[in-house]
Amino acid sequence: MLKGVIFDMDGLMIDTECILQFFWCKAANQFGFPMTKEHVLGIRSLAAKYAIPHLKAIFGDDFDYYAVRQRRIEMMNDYIAKNGIAKKPGLDELLDFLNTTNIKIAVATATDYNRTKMYLESIGVFEYFDEIICGDMIENGKPAPDIYLKASSQLELKPEECIALEDSPNGILSAYNAGCMPVMVPDLSLPDKDTAKLLYAECKTLSDVIPIIENLI
Repeated sequence: MLKGVIFDMDGLMIDTECILQFFWCKAANQFGFPMTKEHVLGIRSLAAKYAIPHLKAIFGDDFDYYAVRQRRIEMMNDYIAKNGIAKKPGLDELLDFLNTTNIKIAVATATDYNRTKMYLESIGVFEYFDEIICGDMIENGKPAPDIYLKASSQLELKPEECIALEDSPNGILSAYNAGCMPVMVPDLSLPDKDTAKLLYAECKTLSDVIPIIENLI
């Protein structure tokens, strides 16, 4: 019986992945590294401890992940302050539906807590969630299972009692390895063959998750 729904944030609830992609490339280019959109796809939801060797293998040992990341954050924050961020389609419908049930809900995002709170408050959904678990609260980030194990534990549920909503392969792998039911709502790319094997379901929008939940409660 389904008792919990755990949400990723970037690319799932808020339309930030395309912004992340643009500013990762711009920041890296400013440091002299020819990062492309395809490179950024490879590090979606990937914790720093995994992203650093991945990017150094591509760009060499001189790639300063933290310096590039900090520059990306600065430019992205400035952009969002001026332009805001948009909700992904179906988010309000899904949250309103969950609010009529006894299902507990949490956020499990690689983003740090301060920015997570800022983003979710800016779109008016922060108060919906019972728990917020962020990348700076765990030792091993996605694709390790830690964040979903902690989220389900904080909800006082077993992982297998929870659906995990994700848009990226790294997030799906994290949820699957934790024992959750991974549901993908693709954003920048569709699931590849390896990711597709791990899915409980795939949905076009967040509102399409509602009938899946209805069948599990």
